[in-house]
Amino acid sequence: MKLLRYGPFGREKPGLLDDSGNIRDLSAHLDDITGETLLPERLKAITALDVMSLPVVEDSPRLGACVGKIGKFLCIGLNYSGHIFESGMDIPKEPILFTKATSAVCGPNDTIFIPRGSIKTDWEVELALVIGKPAKYVSEANALEHVAGYCIVNDLSEREFQLEGTGQWVKGKSCDTFGPIGPWLVTTDEIPDPQDLHIWLDVNDHRYQDSNTKTMVFTVAHIVSYLSKFFTLHPGDVISTGTPSGVGLGLKPPTYLKVGDRMRLGIDGLGEQNQIVAMEKGY
Repeated sequence: MKLLRYGPFGREKPGLLDDSGNIRDLSAHLDDITGETLLPERLKAITALDVMSLPVVEDSPRLGACVGKIGKFLCIGLNYSGHIFESGMDIPKEPILFTKATSAVCGPNDTIFIPRGSIKTDWEVELALVIGKPAKYVSEANALEHVAGYCIVNDLSEREFQLEGTGQWVKGKSCDTFGPIGPWLVTTDEIPDPQDLHIWLDVNDHRYQDSNTKTMVFTVAHIVSYLSKFFTLHPGDVISTGTPSGVGLGLKPPTYLKVGDRMRLGIDGLGEQNQIVAMEKGY
């Protein structure tokens, strides 16, 4: 099942994508796609609906982030062997954790704004998981039972803000529009193995990132288990699992996004994102 949210920013409605590619409205059955909706019993009730009886959403509405009211937006750094090599870093002994502010969240096809003073805005296609059942001290063997589904995140990053000042990575990761999520949340029954998915990103039709989630250092199951040792993971929490090689920082010479650039990115079974880059207003 592919769950989604559509409509103007801040006023999105719940929906799902049917097998013919039509958006079906779920407003008569739930208010939004949130952590509460993603609990196993709620997902089971949605699955039981007669999809063909749901109203078809006409035209092509804006898609919002596929999860609303996100509690925690957690990210794992340096989790693909190729990206570690291009970054000149050592393979981490345990997952590197940072956060993105939830104010960075936007829709999968929304305009991406370069923030004031930025000269090093970069791209990062990532597989994300969304928690569907509370997780605390879960084993790696049972970790995936706590996942509701998977989606795409573009973990946009301003490298100067992230790496060249003091403090943590969060400054360079949390600028407005630096967290496109979606287009839809694909439930786990449609993604039997999150560790074998083609993942890619193009800028202006040039393929920069082209890899497979099998090259992750730490698997999805390991990440969920590891994080659950430190704090409870709640339904609706989003965890982005790292990016493969091919980011702008790792190119020779480094290449960064500029006004008018077009990004297109995708993961097997999870759809695509398409974004245009613009300058933040009042620059």
